[in-house]
Amino acid sequence: MYTADPARYEAMPYRRTGRSGLKLPALSLGLWHNFGPDRPVETQRQILRRAFDLGVTHFDLANNYGPPPGAAESALGEALKADFTPYRDELVISTKAGYLMWPGPYGEWGSRKYLLSSLDQSLRRMGLDHVDIFYSHRPDPETPMEETMGALHSAVQQGKALYVGISNYSPEETREAARILGELGTPLLIHQPRYSMLDRRPEEGLLDALDELGVGSIAYSPLEQGLLTARYLDGIPEGSRAAGDSPFLTADAVTEDLVGRLRTLDEIAGSRGQSLAQLALAWVLRGGRVTSALVGASSARQLEDSVAAIRNLDFDEDELARIDAAVKA
Repeated sequence: MYTADPARYEAMPYRRTGRSGLKLPALSLGLWHNFGPDRPVETQRQILRRAFDLGVTHFDLANNYGPPPGAAESALGEALKADFTPYRDELVISTKAGYLMWPGPYGEWGSRKYLLSSLDQSLRRMGLDHVDIFYSHRPDPETPMEETMGALHSAVQQGKALYVGISNYSPEETREAARILGELGTPLLIHQPRYSMLDRRPEEGLLDALDELGVGSIAYSPLEQGLLTARYLDGIPEGSRAAGDSPFLTADAVTEDLVGRLRTLDEIAGSRGQSLAQLALAWVLRGGRVTSALVGASSARQLEDSVAAIRNLDFDEDELARIDAAVKA
């Protein structure tokens, strides 16, 4: 029988999400990969237990996480029942809908039909009566924004979600979503963009918009699909994502020039007493503009290495300049 570490809140910093009353841990656990039938159940449970023991109170999912789609939510549901029933009120559980889940015209995008049906399915898979945050996973170019945001508002009104968020929305779309939700009376809580030292697109207006709107942010892929770890410092290792058939990281992307820049970044990390992964996570969290960074984990040890990034989240101007120079070289 799992009993949580009584010291779980002593080290992890918690940051207020925008202007809301909700605080998130600086590092949150994303269940995008590593949670499904192709992974040992005990390993999955070890990762979740260790995360909570380290103060990681936020588990982030989407309806299509797995593989196969839905598997991550089912896996979390089993773990919640086995280990976390006494701790449900200490957890923030989020899920999303937007990508393809079932065939036909109602199985993806942003219609009211799809979003609310998907949320009901997610709740059944996880064995929950509500999630803490429900996201529109991507904007729908063919559905009026009023309908998509109205569905998020309905999820809150029905008691199936406490807060709502969006992911992969542009700055302009974010402003419009926040306006509509504000008029409905359900504030936009959070935006989940892709953001890392190698992907700076949120700096092109999105972070400014979130600051102005009082909306929080949680960065996904802060380790850039594993590039910002020690795995690729000597090229492409066997068994890595780039060595396989992943559509998210191909071998063509791992050039000699990129490997050289990664080695420079690793040297900067070493001068700070950090691994490259820890440097990348600390960089995303620098200055407090990002509420939380999402990390995945294939083992409890890998998770521990990521969480150790919180020991040094401060940068001086010289370090930031060296990082920028390395990335832009």
